[in-house]
Amino acid sequence: MNSLDPECNELKAKYDSCFNLWFTEKFLKGDTNDDMCAPLFVVYRDCVREAIKKQNINLNEVDKTVLGTPAEKQVPNPEETKAQ
Repeated sequence: MNSLDPECNELKAKYDSCFNLWFTEKFLKGDTNDDMCAPLFVVYRDCVREAIKKQNINLNEVDKTVLGTPAEKQVPNPEETKAQ
């Protein structure tokens, strides 16, 4: 699967490759330290964030913490959805 922006495809492929190696060689053998691919993830994430900005998507909404908060279980307000 390609990335959100073609400019990020190579970075995604490198991160995916690292993640798959980490998952099979480390995580499945009990090593849950995920630092191995962190530098690649940061570069890929930054590329995707730039692509999101180019599409005029509000990063404040993307960055909003929902999981583990009361907002996770709330039904979206139809009025808020219209405003976006």
